[in-house]
Amino acid sequence: QGQRIDYLHPALEPVLKPTYGVILYQEQVMQIAQVLAGYTLGGADLLRRAMGKKKPEEMAEQRSVFVSGATARGVPERQATHIFDLMEKFAGYGFNKSHSAAYAVLTYQTAWLKAHYPAEFAAAVLSCDMDKTDKVVVGIDDAREMGVTVLPPDVNASDYRFEVAGEASVRYGLGAVKGVGLAAVEALVEARRAGGPFRDLYDLCTRVDLARVNKRCLEALIKSGAFDALGPNRATLAAELPAAMQGGEQQTRAQSQGQHSLFGGEEGPAAVPAVARPAALPDWPAAQRLAFERETLGHYLSGHPIDEYRHDLKYLAPARIGELTGARPAGGGEGRWQAPRNLTVAGLVLDLKRRGNRTTLILDDGSGRLEVSLFDEVLAQHRDLIVKDAILMVEGGLRWDEFIE
Repeated sequence: QGQRIDYLHPALEPVLKPTYGVILYQEQVMQIAQVLAGYTLGGADLLRRAMGKKKPEEMAEQRSVFVSGATARGVPERQATHIFDLMEKFAGYGFNKSHSAAYAVLTYQTAWLKAHYPAEFAAAVLSCDMDKTDKVVVGIDDAREMGVTVLPPDVNASDYRFEVAGEASVRYGLGAVKGVGLAAVEALVEARRAGGPFRDLYDLCTRVDLARVNKRCLEALIKSGAFDALGPNRATLAAELPAAMQGGEQQTRAQSQGQHSLFGGEEGPAAVPAVARPAALPDWPAAQRLAFERETLGHYLSGHPIDEYRHDLKYLAPARIGELTGARPAGGGEGRWQAPRNLTVAGLVLDLKRRGNRTTLILDDGSGRLEVSLFDEVLAQHRDLIVKDAILMVEGGLRWDEFIE
């Protein structure tokens, strides 16, 4: 897009001199149409709108009007056509001047905040899109690249939104757990602030308004790891939940009926029959625990399904994806490899998409993500293996995608 138009026709030099001969703003397109092709201001605005809408039939009509007007003013047809081509190319990236200026200021301010207050920046970005799981995952990856640690959700430390927990750390927001709403989190935070940290699941259920925090919500918080501080493990917490909620409901009923403690007095807990507590259980298998995390958080937080194969992968696929998808390598073709770099990687299939005559899958190994393109013959040969959530080893050529960045 950076070809200098002032060298193509002297009449355009005053229009493009402030931007060093490169079209940057829609207003310049309108001026070019006026100067070269005799457009009125209204007609130039119609050209601007046609370019913004990118409708082929309107652009074809405008091309004819522009070239006819320019040739009538002494501009060679070939030169007029080339200038219109450059204007049309500009339509793919240009703004009007007011938008460009506002975006530039906003970009500068955002970059400054990200550089000087990375934890605060990460917390704000994650909180903005906390109801969109896919964006939360991307935000967490970005935070890690900035050196910011995202701490797991904790009912004794988290609020509804993501919060700064230190100079380089952010605490996971309970509102980002699927199935947990604002009213439930407010009830939990109110009880915590009134009576201090929860000691265990039974303490939580007797102090929190269970009309605002239902069973489904509590199950989601257990599966996400937000209650890890309240019991020996998540399997035990899940088994204790019915009895704990029963105790909490009995407490609420006793208070509503005006019951007091056994020894009288105006204060103290109501007399509630003891609730049998189940014995501690072995924790869920790692695969089940991680599956529940992905169900409630949209991603794996305490580990990765590939972890159990790490020892073998050191010999079979030693390169981790995070090491391959960082900064561009130096040298060759604007920082790109001249030829694909052959290697083997392993990862979990997060997603499969069809693109043209190829299938694209997203591999994740806990350190990063990699897009892998498969031709139809490869897919047909290994169709039974290439499924979502499968752990695969892939051998192929690694190169930078010219169309992504």
